[in-house]
Amino acid sequence: MRLTRTSDLWWKNAVVYCLDVETYQDSNGDGIGDFAGLTQRIDHLVRLGVTCVWLMPFYPTRERDDGYDITDFYAVDPRLGTLGDFTEFVRTARDRGIRVIADLVVNHTSDHHPWFLDARSSRTSAHRDWYVWCDTPPEDGPKGVVFPDAEQSVWEYDEATDQYYLHRFYKQQPDLDIANPAVRDEIARIMGFWTQLGLSGFRVDAVPFLLETAGQADADQLPDPHEYLADLRAFLGRRCGDAVLLGEVNLPYPDTAKFFGDPESTRGDELTMCFDFIGMQRMYLSMARGEAAPLAAALRDRPAAPRDAHWATFVRNHDELTLDKLDEDERAEVFAAFGPDKDMQLYGRGLRRRLPPMVDGDPRRVELAYSLLFTLPGTPVLFYGEEIGMGENLAAEGRQAVRTPMQWTSDKGGGFSTADAGALPNPVVAGAFGPKRVNVHDQAHDPDSRLGRMRTMVERYREAPELAWGAYEILDAGDPGVLAHVSSVPEGAVLALHNFSDRPVAVTTTVPGLKGGRLLTDLFTRAAVKSAAGGRVEVDLEPYGYRWLRVNTPLDDPDRTTAV
Repeated sequence: MRLTRTSDLWWKNAVVYCLDVETYQDSNGDGIGDFAGLTQRIDHLVRLGVTCVWLMPFYPTRERDDGYDITDFYAVDPRLGTLGDFTEFVRTARDRGIRVIADLVVNHTSDHHPWFLDARSSRTSAHRDWYVWCDTPPEDGPKGVVFPDAEQSVWEYDEATDQYYLHRFYKQQPDLDIANPAVRDEIARIMGFWTQLGLSGFRVDAVPFLLETAGQADADQLPDPHEYLADLRAFLGRRCGDAVLLGEVNLPYPDTAKFFGDPESTRGDELTMCFDFIGMQRMYLSMARGEAAPLAAALRDRPAAPRDAHWATFVRNHDELTLDKLDEDERAEVFAAFGPDKDMQLYGRGLRRRLPPMVDGDPRRVELAYSLLFTLPGTPVLFYGEEIGMGENLAAEGRQAVRTPMQWTSDKGGGFSTADAGALPNPVVAGAFGPKRVNVHDQAHDPDSRLGRMRTMVERYREAPELAWGAYEILDAGDPGVLAHVSSVPEGAVLALHNFSDRPVAVTTTVPGLKGGRLLTDLFTRAAVKSAAGGRVEVDLEPYGYRWLRVNTPLDDPDRTTAV
């Protein structure tokens, strides 16, 4: 593939790395991570092969929702540094070839944001209509609370003005009225401000809630919310032509696909990327069952993204590992396999665990999951600490269990901070997955460590443009435990095989269009497999084993005269 035709679409084969500045590296010993510390750790990301850093919220906050209750969209929280520290980090990252995106959390503010303080001061205040108010919660308004452990309603009574305000999340996070033109203009200014300081786009928080008009008195008269998302995308494109909007859209596939925008457009005119929540959940169901069928079915059902857009794949993210798109019985299977204790579960719909402890530290199963991350069609997104196999700390509250300090060294603070444990934002992981056994320093020069293997996977992924750009097809592997899929471009293809079962398997699959006698080269070992008549390929897989096999490239098969 020609780089001159693809390099401007950098997100198609990016490696995205999500981190929280607060828990990554403390530079001044106060117990809180900061931009100065993060900047000093940038070369770890370079060596890993990261091409894009996604920053969780770093704005001033009351810390009532781990930074998502924002009090100022135009500043850096003083605990984390200054705007100067932020721009120095972005400059240093750019110097290393790494782009930076950040959370765009504009569906709500903190109840201590100056806008809301003004809004609740009077029914006639300047910012009153920046939020959603009503005398009595409407029967046809939004239903269901996001955090059922903490909230009973999405409406909160405000005694000062004798009205209710809408909050889809916590009551200390009142929803903005996105239908208000003044609010829309302000959101555009926020985006313009941060792109001017060097951001290459945004991860858009809770996109369906951002566009929701339920509860508005004139909802039936409001413009199509998707038109607004298209306007945001167009504005971002004018300000920064290669910037992206990565959307958190946890809906059924047909509904999620709408957020890419016009299906007739090759580029897509709304979100650049959407997270594949359904594929992630089906992957865990496949791992629990030891069968490929759940994930294979999801991949067959998944709509194609517009040509220049993409799905984003992940093993886990910064929230609970949600299983809400599985039915009750399926969810019970995953809970039983990976989080049987109630303390490991959250909201009745997800797990507050990281992968390595979920599989009892079995390196084969951990590696299987990350092999899937890099070979399944989509842009891979890593959550900090995954590269070294970090675990969770269930002593932390709720979702904070997976938002623990990064583990750099084997000392008791994990090399994150020299401060006392009580000053840290969350407790360090203890036990088998704590820093004494799991840290960057001890793994950095061991090619067989979790970090070493992850670096190798990233390298092979970046060497295989077929995985990012190719059209994919699910193949019959001849065994229920094995997922076989091929990703193809005109210049070649990669066949990926993954064994979800705990037994060795002899795989027999047929690659469409492949001739007999062609070489397939293992991208890790360089060992070759030759196809039989009709494109039949036979490969042995160990329990939880995987293979990445490049099909017929001129380098690997000098006798090749045709594409396949």
